[in-house]
Amino acid sequence: MEKTLFGTDGIRGVAGDSPLDPTTIACVGRCLGRHLKKNQGQNCRVLIGQDTRESGSWIVATLSAALGEVGVAVASPGIVPTPGLAYLAVAGKYSAAVMVSASHNPFQDNGIKIFGSDGYKLPDAVELELEAEIHCELKGIRRVPVEPTSEILPTDRTLLQPYLNHLLEIARSVKPLPGRRAIIDCANGAATALAREVFSAIPYEWVYIGDRPDGRNINLGCGSMHLELLRSCVKQAHADFGVAFDGDADRALFVDGGGHVVNGDGVLLAAARYMQRTGTLRGSAVIGTVMTNLGLERALEKEDLALRRTAVGDKYVLDEMIRCGANLGGEQSGHIIFSDNATTGDGLLTALEMVTIMAAESRPLADLVKDLHVYPQKIRNVPVRERIPIERLVGFQKQLRASEERLGARGRIVVRYSGTELLLRIMVEAETVELVDEHIAALEQALAGSLKAAPNAGKHRAHA
Repeated sequence: MEKTLFGTDGIRGVAGDSPLDPTTIACVGRCLGRHLKKNQGQNCRVLIGQDTRESGSWIVATLSAALGEVGVAVASPGIVPTPGLAYLAVAGKYSAAVMVSASHNPFQDNGIKIFGSDGYKLPDAVELELEAEIHCELKGIRRVPVEPTSEILPTDRTLLQPYLNHLLEIARSVKPLPGRRAIIDCANGAATALAREVFSAIPYEWVYIGDRPDGRNINLGCGSMHLELLRSCVKQAHADFGVAFDGDADRALFVDGGGHVVNGDGVLLAAARYMQRTGTLRGSAVIGTVMTNLGLERALEKEDLALRRTAVGDKYVLDEMIRCGANLGGEQSGHIIFSDNATTGDGLLTALEMVTIMAAESRPLADLVKDLHVYPQKIRNVPVRERIPIERLVGFQKQLRASEERLGARGRIVVRYSGTELLLRIMVEAETVELVDEHIAALEQALAGSLKAAPNAGKHRAHA
């Protein structure tokens, strides 16, 4: 059964519009509360956090009121990174934790991510169960416009302390290397709540950008989705490196001293080698996704390490890590999971781990990933009105098989529907740009033909 409300990273949409309208949000809160009381007993407590979006306060207040209606106690640290909230769910022995954030999306969007008492995102089966309860309740409600509440849930910043102490313990263990300069881009998001306190424990010269949130500038021209600003600042300041977080700080991307981007694949390679040398890498494998570059797989092979791939989404990466006993995994986007220290991708932790590696190896970031040959890769996102099973797109399937046969071991093709948007994504990766362009053009043309024969013909438009 396919989920219709929860995507690969919770519920997400435009704040105020379905499914993030006040009525639906209240239903989510009540259904979650009843689910928790049914499975964990009557004395349930939920921790709610948010990023810096202006809509966060009324969504948090609506959820809090709904949970209170069914007898669930609520506490909030206020603005907090998503991984911090997951950590605090365990440290504070909460029944669940709810993060209000749309991650790397613009400020108009928001979302609801739910973590269990173990700090892990809810399993698909539980999300399906919750969806059924939410849809059932919504059917019995007369849908009339409801204004967002103006109330604000009181926050307790001392609740952040266990997570801050956890990060500081790692930061204080970094080998001192005075004279280093680095740029930190907080994306005007949740990282601003803790970044200065955490990184001040390392004797570098830290320069902060994207650290003045106003409710509407989260991810706006900054952060991991807009690395041009960080690249420019690193070069102008002659910094050793830069790191950029996204809006809820569960991912981190890097820029080396020359202004070159080091994405999640580069981080996984550097971390895997270091952990293997220090005897801390478990499972003889690194977990990636279907989007992980073939270049990382080839580089890991030289280290006698395997790359195991999962569906896109850090929750699926984590599931595979648990299944095969690995303790390192992640995505190109910068969701890196160091499972010895976290239950989800954690941008602040990833930055600390990379600083630890650079300091311990006494090598610049560029040197740590210099032999990573990144295969050219392009993605086309095709808007669709419905997720038609790919096997029913006959002409497209024929071209897909032909392209895969021609590429062989020289490349890969991944076709999948987005878990959060009505998009069909086509990814082609190959040894040369020419091969990529040839096959992605052929696939786009075949898809356009197949969609014309599908329902709602003419409503589909491809874009990069």
